[in-house]
Amino acid sequence: QVQLVESGGGSVQAGGSLRLSCVVSGLTHLRYYMAWFRQAPGEEREGVAVIAIDGNTTYADSVKGRFVISKDNAKNTLYLQMNSLKPEDTGRYYCAANNLRVYLGPYFRLSPNAYNNWGQGTQVTVSS
Repeated sequence: QVQLVESGGGSVQAGGSLRLSCVVSGLTHLRYYMAWFRQAPGEEREGVAVIAIDGNTTYADSVKGRFVISKDNAKNTLYLQMNSLKPEDTGRYYCAANNLRVYLGPYFRLSPNAYNNWGQGTQVTVSS
């Protein structure tokens, strides 16, 4: 059974930084599509960043140049470094994994429909 557990959320002021972590169990490695999503109250869940099987990364336009997705295969952990945070970055952040060994196109890999494993999320609140 695959489990994803996020941590690292919190409350920060605009301009601050946070690093989210997602520890993955039930997978022997992270050579799958791994992603971070976020969801604000009343909004749909949106893709933030993806790291593909080959290590290529994809970012939502709203976070390009500010967020960095990475993974540590030895620790089976996915990270999201968030810098220059803005109030509009507020939301619950979710870690996701697709372990179905299929190719995900560059647009589809930012869709929540592309992922079959999800964590419970961690809250990020950015105040102005």
